[in-house]
Amino acid sequence: MIHKLYLMPKPLILVTNDDGITAPGLRALIRFMKEIGTVIVVAPDSPQSGMGHAITLDSTLHSKKMVIDAENGALEEYSCSGTPADCVKLGLQELLKQKPDICISGINHGSNASINVIYSGTMSAAIEAGIEGIPSIGFSLCDFSWEANFEIHKENIQKIVREALNNGIPKGVVLNVNIPKIDTPKGIKVCRQARANWKEKFDKRESPMGKEYYWLTGEFELLDKGEDTDIWALENNYISIVPTKFDLTAHHAIQGINNWNFNE
Repeated sequence: MIHKLYLMPKPLILVTNDDGITAPGLRALIRFMKEIGTVIVVAPDSPQSGMGHAITLDSTLHSKKMVIDAENGALEEYSCSGTPADCVKLGLQELLKQKPDICISGINHGSNASINVIYSGTMSAAIEAGIEGIPSIGFSLCDFSWEANFEIHKENIQKIVREALNNGIPKGVVLNVNIPKIDTPKGIKVCRQARANWKEKFDKRESPMGKEYYWLTGEFELLDKGEDTDIWALENNYISIVPTKFDLTAHHAIQGINNWNFNE
């Protein structure tokens, strides 16, 4: 039986990230995706971690066509001076000649599980593509090292992308995939986002010129003991997939708030 993926035309894959166009995670992702389809890259020209869904409104955007690795690179690569969301917007509106079949963001250096998805530039790039109706996945490896080993996760990453191309991703949903820092994960689990937050504090310091400045620090606080969450999956050496919505409406709260008396 011929796998139905191979009966389809070669898919066009938009690849992006938030760690910058030269980041090892992105370079690995390009190589992995070239075995599946035709790859076009639009990525930030410098690291944009923690930018969330910020877009550039009060300054100009610049884009440059690049050749970083002629042998292992994409069909076309563009650096962008803006945020990850800017990269996707500019790519879709100006740089790509046709709509991509899927957008893959990452591979991020570090976790984007649980509440981290809110701050993630990696996921915001994927979400921006999702808003435009493009199936999208954000990949993160729970290893902040620039020398992290992405190659050992090639098979699982390709498997997830192929399944998404074959089966489709539900409308209004983007997949948030996190990979534990382990050579051989036990498997893949579809999860819900764990309830957690950051207990933050600011480390107040003073410069040699006497000017006060702050470093943001904090500890991750897990408020959820469920065994169906992304954090549980990662702590137990599974790859987690969280179907993530960009419609932020709290539908369950509408009826109750409609009972409030706004006329007094």
